[in-house]
Amino acid sequence: MTKALVKLQTRLRSEEGATAVEYGLLVALIAAVIVGTVAILGGQINTAFETVVNKL
Repeated sequence: MTKALVKLQTRLRSEEGATAVEYGLLVALIAAVIVGTVAILGGQINTAFETVVNKL
């Protein structure tokens, strides 16, 4: 039990934990931007395809 607490304290004090959280936030932000872009452009692309299909 003591070894687990020492490892936990070491992990909390190290910079690796903070870096992992920062990378996680960065990945979440990038994913949100991608989802937003697809949501916005998805409707426009769908409209363009419908226009082409109707003209054919």
